Amino acid sequence: MARYIAFALAFLFALGSLRADADPRKSAPSSLTFGVVPQQSAGELASAWSPILDFLGKKSGVTLRFATAKDIPTFERRLADGEYDIAYMNPYHYTVFHRAPGYRAFAREKDKKLKGIIVVRKDSPYTDITHLRDGFIAFPGPAAFAATLLPQAELERMRIPVNTKYVSSHDSVYLSVARGLFAAGGGIPRTFENLDPALRDQLRVLWSTPGYTPHAVAAHPRVPGETVERLRAAMAEMADAPQGAALLEAIGFRGLVPALDTDYDDIRRLGIKLLDR
Repeated sequence: MARYIAFALAFLFALGSLRADADPRKSAPSSLTFGVVPQQSAGELASAWSPILDFLGKKSGVTLRFATAKDIPTFERRLADGEYDIAYMNPYHYTVFHRAPGYRAFAREKDKKLKGIIVVRKDSPYTDITHLRDGFIAFPGPAAFAATLLPQAELERMRIPVNTKYVSSHDSVYLSVARGLFAAGGGIPRTFENLDPALRDQLRVLWSTPGYTPHAVAAHPRVPGETVERLRAAMAEMADAPQGAALLEAIGFRGLVPALDTDYDDIRRLGIKLLDR
């Protein structure tokens, strides 16, 4: 009888363990994919972000695997399909993919307002945004928020018609303008400042937009809340460590701070419908 009772207790203990393991709320994933919006080439993004993800992984105990996409439309499709566990996405993307599949912002860049810029060649005769009327302007992608949507909205508001061409990335915009393929191009200050000096010195900023809430770091709803909180804490503390501050400086960040969904209401008020399904 004693042997039977011991066997029954062992069986019940094992069954309870299996049920606990089967509960996703009680088991953190071994690793998470961290998708980064393709504002630059995949190689450049991996070089800049992989050390950051390694640092955050050590601080949080959560392994983060870098991922991106060949272009912004592909990135959008992957967000729509929920392929990334965590994603660094532009604020308009966030308002769209928060609705479905339910990404939720938990961090954003510190002391930052997102602005779009229009660049021209340094020797360009253009000195005012109105000079671009009917000109050909390169943009990185139809839904690139600061580099495309904000400049286009402002140009439309100012009734300055232009011809647009999408060239897949911020770097492609800058290179094509430097080569004289387009009169101007849309970008953002950070990617412009991060350019190779030899390329950046061929360009100048003609104009910039007003500022808005910056890119979101957001989690897919399948990621356990406890895991998100560990990542949020590691991100908030990153700038306090010399190594972390240096890694952030390499991508032009002063730090990362906690974010709320309501932080992006200024984006929602713009009423952009581009990606509505």
